[in-house]
Amino acid sequence: MSSTHFGYQTVDESEKARRVRGVFDSVAPRYDLMNDLMSFGLHRAWKAYTVLVANVQPGQQVLDIAGGTGDLARSFARKVGPTGMVLHTDINEAMLRNGRDRLLDAGVVLPTLVCDAERLPFASGRFDLVSVAFGLRNMTHKDAALAEMQRVLKPGGKLLVLEFSRVARPLKSAYDWYSFRVLPRLGQAVAGDSASYRYLAESIRMHPDQEELKALMKKAGFGHVDYHNLTGGVVALHVAIKC
Repeated sequence: MSSTHFGYQTVDESEKARRVRGVFDSVAPRYDLMNDLMSFGLHRAWKAYTVLVANVQPGQQVLDIAGGTGDLARSFARKVGPTGMVLHTDINEAMLRNGRDRLLDAGVVLPTLVCDAERLPFASGRFDLVSVAFGLRNMTHKDAALAEMQRVLKPGGKLLVLEFSRVARPLKSAYDWYSFRVLPRLGQAVAGDSASYRYLAESIRMHPDQEELKALMKKAGFGHVDYHNLTGGVVALHVAIKC
């Protein structure tokens, strides 16, 4: 059986999906609070910038993958209006349920679906925009997931991948200290779970850096790929166009 990484551990591919599901089952109830705390609220600015770059128009069809608690889906829904559609999806049912409830509390009703990004249950060429925020690094076969995202986009459609990435060298020591010393303790204090936030820090280091991810996206069939470093490379927004 093939192996892959789960943080710094090597596990069977079939085991990784189960472990990732366990992480998000555990953190779902405090996910938004922890995002605010561990990013000092910056995740809201990163997502707002993503929505700005998306430039979604009324009537468009949007697929939000790993949509979790629904931040991007809610913003996109305002842009597409009543003539468009936003599909809110995630592979983790606990996260998706949490997101659906938050959307309903905000008065936003969207189709919500549990699905695997590596095997998207949608017709080719259906969507104007596909987005995935802080989800790609948890996928076992990133190449397969990117190829599926490319497949379901219309020609000229856009993929946005917002993800933790490689920080600028001057920030590395401080960022490593914060990631491995502070985050697990914060996770234990707030969410009662230090292990999941240790995995978070490790998974970021195992994820392709900006140029590596750009190359993966080009290999998946995208004609134009660029990226925007945010907060010194703590996060990067990759933008890909299907030609």
